[in-house]
Amino acid sequence: MDIIVVANGCTDDTAEVAASFGPAVRVLTLPVASKHEALAAGDRAAAGFPRIYVDADVELRVDDVRALAAALSQPGVLAAAPRREQVMTGRPWQVRWYYDVWTLLPGVQRGLWGRGAIAVNEAGYQRLVGLPPLQADDLATSLMFEPHETVLVHGARVISHPPMTFADLLRRRARCVTGIAQIELMRDLDASADRTRISDLIAVTRHRPGMLLRVGYFLSVAVFARLRASRARARGDYVTWLRDESSRTAAAMAAAQSAAPSGDRPVAPVPAVPAVPAVPAVPAVPRQLDARDHVPQKK
Repeated sequence: MDIIVVANGCTDDTAEVAASFGPAVRVLTLPVASKHEALAAGDRAAAGFPRIYVDADVELRVDDVRALAAALSQPGVLAAAPRREQVMTGRPWQVRWYYDVWTLLPGVQRGLWGRGAIAVNEAGYQRLVGLPPLQADDLATSLMFEPHETVLVHGARVISHPPMTFADLLRRRARCVTGIAQIELMRDLDASADRTRISDLIAVTRHRPGMLLRVGYFLSVAVFARLRASRARARGDYVTWLRDESSRTAAAMAAAQSAAPSGDRPVAPVPAVPAVPAVPAVPAVPRQLDARDHVPQKK
């Protein structure tokens, strides 16, 4: 594995910590705090395929990397993503209720986005070349593929850490609103299939009547997030990154470690990994067909 860590605009000891793992980890340092520039720098440094792009605030283990790489060897598959596992230990009910609904939405369940890790083979990478700087880069990446070209790999797991406070939840959701608004300005990208519809929420309450209060709360958070993002959208500000700081604290990490079984606790998160492992194929679940999948009708 060729592990590349891109420290973009960091003001702490991120680069030093990554470099402490020795020559197996290559560390690139950029002065600008731009995720787009960080991804571009990592691609320029990487040589092999497949490539797995991993956010800094999620955990991906070696076996997960191998499972993703194996899935990309299947015919016709260009991109893959792991199943999502969220650490809810220590989160207030305002955060837990939101994600109780969010994780049930069709777009969330089938999309590659919102997982913090996306894998592509060389053909998939060529599909992404030329994407402009976009705040919702993972959603844009997902939209570049037809559903039958992607798989969600149940044999791979990514662990993410939701916000610890309502304020940080709102900050993160407002960033998502501006990111989607920016994508909607692009002629070649259509995010409508992955948008949350009222019919989706009605379906949640129909199948799970006990979720009614949570669905109402989910809607209120969505409204507040749109209000929070309205000024940025009016200014055309798609650069300001509203980052969730609460999930990055020592207390949040301690809560995550205490929630994990003793044999499942990582020594350290695994950074972005362009990997070429030789492993057998693992079961993968194709994404569901949606409005972006053009299937010819039989006559």
